[in-house]
Amino acid sequence: MFFSIIIPLYNRPQEIDELLTTLTKQTYTQFEVLVIEDGSVNDAKEIVASYANRLDVKYFFKPNEGQGFTRNFGFERAKGDYFVIFDSDCLIPEDYLEIVSAYLFEHQLDAYGGPDAAHETFTPVQKAISYAMTSPFTTGGIRGNKKHVGQFHPRSFNMGVSREVWEKVGGFILTRLGEDIEYSIRIHENGFKIGLIPAAKVYHKRRTSFSQFYKQLHFFGRARINIYKHFPKELKLIHFFPAVATIGMMLTVLFNIFYWPLAYICNFIVGLYFLLIFFHAWQVNKSIKIAFLSVIASFIQLTAYGLGFIQDLFKRVIFKQS
Repeated sequence: MFFSIIIPLYNRPQEIDELLTTLTKQTYTQFEVLVIEDGSVNDAKEIVASYANRLDVKYFFKPNEGQGFTRNFGFERAKGDYFVIFDSDCLIPEDYLEIVSAYLFEHQLDAYGGPDAAHETFTPVQKAISYAMTSPFTTGGIRGNKKHVGQFHPRSFNMGVSREVWEKVGGFILTRLGEDIEYSIRIHENGFKIGLIPAAKVYHKRRTSFSQFYKQLHFFGRARINIYKHFPKELKLIHFFPAVATIGMMLTVLFNIFYWPLAYICNFIVGLYFLLIFFHAWQVNKSIKIAFLSVIASFIQLTAYGLGFIQDLFKRVIFKQS
């Protein structure tokens, strides 16, 4: 099986350098790499060219359209039997393609997704963010997990589709705001089989600061409403959890100011929840510092997603604004 690895890139030359370095170490070598620069000001043309003698790599530059349409640009030029999509802020384990090829040989999948994890070189903040995005005690725990809710929808930081899917379904019709979930739903609806490959993990750096993480998760909350506008049945009760948690924490603050009897109950529930996260994160990362940062990251994950969700729920669903 021949893979085409497609990586959209926007003003992140250092990230693509690190990602390509990991690809030079793959134990399975039947692949090409397509790096598509999406109208960047700070481009990575010279960096990508420096890998020409170590990888079958091609570089393209196009006007800025967003990651969804940039991946389509790569699909149109890929030679592989299978297209693999990575975000530029990922590091790829050396046995990744070997794991994927072996799994696809034994299990017929038209599209797949894999989980993400924190690399040992990540900063404490990055490890805390990774915890929040993968923990069973946050909504991150339903992603890249065998016990996911409803249909499994691969996420575009670690996702693969067969050439047959591309030829029949086409590519992304959204370029942002949940474009990977929308694409997964259409793949399902066209009768193709999608599955999780649990061992096909990547190390996803995500954001390097809590302010960047807040902006990203607020965007994710808005994206869930965007998916609802296209596929109303895809909005599940679990997707309301961050919004409910956000409202609950707001009420806790108000009760502490105006009504102490209820404040005691709310403080106990909120405190117990974040204490649970602290000790679990401590167990996972073996670090009190990362455990403390994980509490902050989990709080940001819930409230940022919740506020984004509430914002577009009122704007686009209740008040019918475009």
